[in-house]
Amino acid sequence: MSTQRIMPLITVRDLDAAIEAYRRITGMEVIMNHGWIATLSPPGDHSVQIGLITSDPTAPVNPSVSIEVDDLDGVYRIARENGWEIVHDLAVEEWGVRRFFLRDADGNIINVLSHL
Repeated sequence: MSTQRIMPLITVRDLDAAIEAYRRITGMEVIMNHGWIATLSPPGDHSVQIGLITSDPTAPVNPSVSIEVDDLDGVYRIARENGWEIVHDLAVEEWGVRRFFLRDADGNIINVLSHL
């Protein structure tokens, strides 16, 4: 299995205001905006990304990072076998991902996903 992408997620109160502030500070552009989460990236280079999130609509908590993998079932199995707490169980989300959240040993919430 391999990691496809890692993106930090910053929880914000006002998505539009945060987008504008981060655009001004970094020069990045919005490449995705669902109204509750937005992804910003430098123009022409989507290998660098940051996510701004208000409140995840289907999960009990906001994650602090998203990790996209090529074998979600394999990662899920390993997480369960090693006793990691699953905070949001495997789900297919309407915005085109399959994902689950786990809590690491230090309490960080990780969104592990694959695009459909």
